[in-house]
Amino acid sequence: MHQVKSLFYILFIILFSCEPLVTTFEDVEDAVLYEAKTFTTIPALDNGLTILSWNIRFGIGRLPFFGDSCGDRTVMTEKEVMDALELIAAEIDAIDPDIILFQEVDRESKRTQYIDQVQWLLDNTNMNYAAYASMWKAQTIPSDGIGRIDAGNVVMTRHEIESADRIELPLRTDQDALTQMFYLRRNILKAKIAIPDMDNFYAVSVHATAFATDDTKQKHVNTFKNVLDEMAAAGDVFVAGGDLNSVPPGAETDFCDKDACEDDVFHTDGDGGPHLEGSYFENFANEPTLLQPLYDTYNTAISLTAAVTADHNTHSTSEDRAWDRKLDYIFTNKNVASESGTTFQEAIQLSDHAPVSCKIILE
Repeated sequence: MHQVKSLFYILFIILFSCEPLVTTFEDVEDAVLYEAKTFTTIPALDNGLTILSWNIRFGIGRLPFFGDSCGDRTVMTEKEVMDALELIAAEIDAIDPDIILFQEVDRESKRTQYIDQVQWLLDNTNMNYAAYASMWKAQTIPSDGIGRIDAGNVVMTRHEIESADRIELPLRTDQDALTQMFYLRRNILKAKIAIPDMDNFYAVSVHATAFATDDTKQKHVNTFKNVLDEMAAAGDVFVAGGDLNSVPPGAETDFCDKDACEDDVFHTDGDGGPHLEGSYFENFANEPTLLQPLYDTYNTAISLTAAVTADHNTHSTSEDRAWDRKLDYIFTNKNVASESGTTFQEAIQLSDHAPVSCKIILE
């Protein structure tokens, strides 16, 4: 009966709404640009820029959202969301970045009380400009009461954004057609920023697939690196990063038993073993070394030697469990200031991902 009601609801929306049920995107299209309601003073560059990358888990801290952390909730209260956003804003102001690469930011979604988190964060931090690229946008997600959704990547900066592109990433191929229709449209957000005395400076935010059991993650990381390679070949300067949902080469690859919740469904991989989607990093032959070409080509906030240590893990599925894997990265074709790379592991109650930052040298 529940399925019949859900299908009737979907059919009603399709027939009587002026908007598409699920938003699809071009391969490349303009991102949505924002400005703060009140501008803050831009400090002197001091020959460098502080960069922050952070998946903020759509501004709900560690609340038990369904689909991760063994949670069962789909809608948070306004107070819960505002309390979490205020803590996130305080952490941002403490780090004091010039540019932020965000993932999982909500915009007028039912689950977070229809708050435009892009505008709210602009207006409650020292940032002045933002670009937004949706990765999940639908009038309604019929399952589990999620309802209206709009979530995606953000580049936020003190300096003006001249233009920004949303670059589509390939869809998963291990899903049925109906699931894929309502599923995430992941992307790369590439923003051109007006940095004084620099002609072509870009900030790039990416969020690669987490749960694919095929080689979609390979395609996402390859596309990400191709975008960086094209900029480098053109003589552009960039900072790029985000949640790549990949562990660094040499790190542990199997977190299935640690992450498993009651009644979780494991899939059988090519090696014949039962694995949990999103918790296993050997779904295809070279997945354990997937990020090696990025490390070989570009400078990074956290060196590979340090990235495989516990001090720089950035993700865990529960605040009761220490960070146990690294999924979040910053890469650049400029030099990174010595010892500036930092993983803010004390922020474990603010998201299921830790913020990562560094300072890049502009000369």
